[in-house]
Amino acid sequence: MAGHTRCGISHLLTRSSTAIGLIFLMLLMGTSPLFNAQVSLDSSEPSPADGRQGLSIEDECKGLKFEDLFDYDFASFIINVGDDWATAEMDAGSFVNGSKSSVVRENLDGLFEGLSGGANGHISTDERDAVRAIGPKCIGAMDTRIGMKEGIAHRGSPDWNNMSFVEDGIGLEEIDLVPTNHPQERSCQNLGAAQGCKEVPVEITDDLQIMMFLADGESNNVRFDKLPNNGDSDFTLGLNVTNMSYAHLELNFPLKQGLRLANYSIQDTLVNSDGTVTVTENELLSGPEALYLPDGRLQVNQVVTYAPSEYPVLRELFIDFTTMPPESNDAPEWSSNAPEDGTIIPMLDGTSSDIIAVNGEQTETWASDNTGWTLNCIFSETGWSSSLDKNGNMIVSKPNPKATSSDAECYVVDPFDATSIDSRNWTFGNVFTSTAILSPTGDSIELTMTPTGLINEMTISAHAHQKNAMGEMRTITLASDASTISLPLEGLSPGMVMIMGQAQSSTMLDLDFMLDFGLEKASLPPVIVVNKNLDGMNATWDASGFTFTLQGDVLDPDGEEVTLSLSLCGYPTNDFSRDGSGWEIDVPIVSCSAQNPPVTVYDVILTATDESGTMTTLAVFVPNPYSNDDTDNNEDPQIIKETEEGLPAISLLATLSITLLGAAFAGRSRRD
Repeated sequence: MAGHTRCGISHLLTRSSTAIGLIFLMLLMGTSPLFNAQVSLDSSEPSPADGRQGLSIEDECKGLKFEDLFDYDFASFIINVGDDWATAEMDAGSFVNGSKSSVVRENLDGLFEGLSGGANGHISTDERDAVRAIGPKCIGAMDTRIGMKEGIAHRGSPDWNNMSFVEDGIGLEEIDLVPTNHPQERSCQNLGAAQGCKEVPVEITDDLQIMMFLADGESNNVRFDKLPNNGDSDFTLGLNVTNMSYAHLELNFPLKQGLRLANYSIQDTLVNSDGTVTVTENELLSGPEALYLPDGRLQVNQVVTYAPSEYPVLRELFIDFTTMPPESNDAPEWSSNAPEDGTIIPMLDGTSSDIIAVNGEQTETWASDNTGWTLNCIFSETGWSSSLDKNGNMIVSKPNPKATSSDAECYVVDPFDATSIDSRNWTFGNVFTSTAILSPTGDSIELTMTPTGLINEMTISAHAHQKNAMGEMRTITLASDASTISLPLEGLSPGMVMIMGQAQSSTMLDLDFMLDFGLEKASLPPVIVVNKNLDGMNATWDASGFTFTLQGDVLDPDGEEVTLSLSLCGYPTNDFSRDGSGWEIDVPIVSCSAQNPPVTVYDVILTATDESGTMTTLAVFVPNPYSNDDTDNNEDPQIIKETEEGLPAISLLATLSITLLGAAFAGRSRRD
């Protein structure tokens, strides 16, 4: 970062810019003018620009200024400095709304002028895909407009430790640059368009978003020269925020005892017409706000604005950090919401040695301090420890999964090591063990819970649970002996079922639990009914004698959607008319014309399949009205097969349900 942490972009973007210019533009939409073009990475790979102007992607990405083409409505940037103090993760997103989005699309289309499909008044998926293909390489050639410098508070130049991008760590995505299924969407009209290419007019005003994030499988997408003292000594972070119309910056630092925000400065630099330089302190803009996450890490938030009328003012933000203790610091205090001495902190038994014992929504109310706080717990049993994560969840680590309980004395500690005067003594441990099986009938889960003795008595409320459904809640009191509770599966879909519930006692914190025993609710086969006509026949023939009609009902006891198929003389069809549970199909007999000897009874096979893959197959017998066979072949339809896919065998109750449902359908007439 040379000269006032300058990251300014030197020349204007013109219509003659190549497709690589488009890449730069798109990327900066996602990352805004935090980025500059001071760093260039070497690449021997050819690019579309190489054949047009002889420039590499890196060279073509230098010196462009996307604000000359458009401005976003809002941008957000999150920078997580790595524990190594040499790398970082940057996530960035921009939001462009209404008429501004049409300007973006028009400018992007114009950047492809001279290429097939470019500057034709439409933005296409081909143009969008060109951006995605080489965007990371373009960003990799740019700088971040961010730098750090160790030592006393620093302003201006020189010798900034600039952050730079790591190409392999960059992921890019956009939303609705080319909206899917837009009313004005059309197939691409240009020669050489990719198969399936779509385009929309550039004047549409649909909102769009563009994002940069950490690529899958990568640990960072930003790097800088490692700070020699790993943040232990004073340092300044500088950002060039020129032309950032409206943005939110979030900086997250590694855990560092005593690290704090010491000072800041927002400076506006203007080069006057006579060549003199004026630097003024901008006191109208709000400064950065520091807070400490529950895990003790420092987070700094800053909102920046820059009106178009302020250009060409160079605006820079400097934030000073130190690990020197503040001149005054009050010790943190427990609140009335913190658990009293002797409280049990319940945990679930399981295979993991690290357990979330208390969620962050609870722990955040336990203490107060003007700079943030965390917990320091000293356990009586060897190998036990605890910590708060960034969301405030209290993580308890045990020496092994079978360790059951330990007492602990806990203090509140702030980032500068000030400690609460008094402590709280709690007991952490498992309060019950549990097992579960399906009932013999398959219509409920039998949950057996055994107390560990840590709690004298507790109330357990639980229900069978799926993502979009839950069974009836059941409640028991668990004291000294094991107890079994039956959890109905009624109302749940076939498939995996978990157990959700809560344990409560006056001497412990409430324990919310979700238990997974790998249980599955069986899928009941669909019920198919064929209605008889007024003559008592299974089918009604048309006047030609070449087609008959079947009618009936189909229902799935589990409430799943059911598909129907029919087979006659080896030929399948699914040309059913459906109305609620009712179905109807016209069946031509032409597929049976080659049968020898002639057909006297048409054996129709109906198959119903639900969403779980469970099938019911029904044989329907339809006599040939022109046959000389006097035998009564108008038999009732017969279920010949019920199969299931990947779920437990159906129970006696399931079979009974099918019988009753079938009887109910057979007992009513189909309305025409």
